[in-house]
Amino acid sequence: MTVTPRTTGHAPRALGVNTWVWTSPLTDAALERLAPRIAAWGFDVIELPVENPGDFDADRAARLLESLGLTATVTLVMGDGRELVAADLATVATTQDYLRRVVDTAATVGSPVIAGPAYASVGRTWRMDDQARRDCYAQLVEGLAPVAAHAAATGVHIAVEPLNRYETSLINTVDQALAALEGLDPTVVGLALDVYHMNIEEVDVPAAIRRAAGRIDHVQVCANDRGAPGRDHLDWPEILRALDDAQYPGPLVIESFTGDNATIATAASIWRPLAPSQDALATTGLEFLRGALAGPRTDT
Repeated sequence: MTVTPRTTGHAPRALGVNTWVWTSPLTDAALERLAPRIAAWGFDVIELPVENPGDFDADRAARLLESLGLTATVTLVMGDGRELVAADLATVATTQDYLRRVVDTAATVGSPVIAGPAYASVGRTWRMDDQARRDCYAQLVEGLAPVAAHAAATGVHIAVEPLNRYETSLINTVDQALAALEGLDPTVVGLALDVYHMNIEEVDVPAAIRRAAGRIDHVQVCANDRGAPGRDHLDWPEILRALDDAQYPGPLVIESFTGDNATIATAASIWRPLAPSQDALATTGLEFLRGALAGPRTDT
């Protein structure tokens, strides 16, 4: 897809929201409850986390989203025991099988991408010297290659997400991600950028976005505290300008989490309400992003 930079305003792009804002795991009943509301608010995209294949029926989801005029993106979930590096062969094999099934779900619902930390379980950290890190990156290339081949056959991209230092010690920054993915087909495997993690790890978020130009397959947004984008200290005009400069054509998807589910609240460290309600988090974020994308570019 060719993107023509505009001289005024930000390039038009779709806006989405992840169902983790309200629920975990995603089920058929939850999707049937949430999707009509998400469409009615004016979102273009609904993001579907696949915590375990079979949590929701992908064919049923595809029919529902089509009826509502929504498109989908899909996130992978690296829970305990899902590892592609520094792990035994059996663990790597089961993780590859999980990722292939997520690719199949994405293909069924029409998502162009599966996004997430497709390298190690979230929360797993360990010390590495430079050689150990290079060894892990080599293991990642080897472990992800057959999944990438499967993804290529279905037309789905794998977007690998750097996480903050408290959630992984392997890939925290754009530069580390680019180094880790050397040797994998860039037309199939790219980056998922999440401004929450970037706010913690990148010295200059817009500069990091620009360094990822040509490799960005997905972007997730939220406030620096995981609340609604715009109610924070992030330099959104410059972030959006950088995404335009990087010629990223895809959606901006709000990713946050509910504190009502004990498991997800603990995993994402949601210890207090991030908005008056989860609905308000989504709709406030949508309103802000619409305005930010419609406004003129201004120097900040």
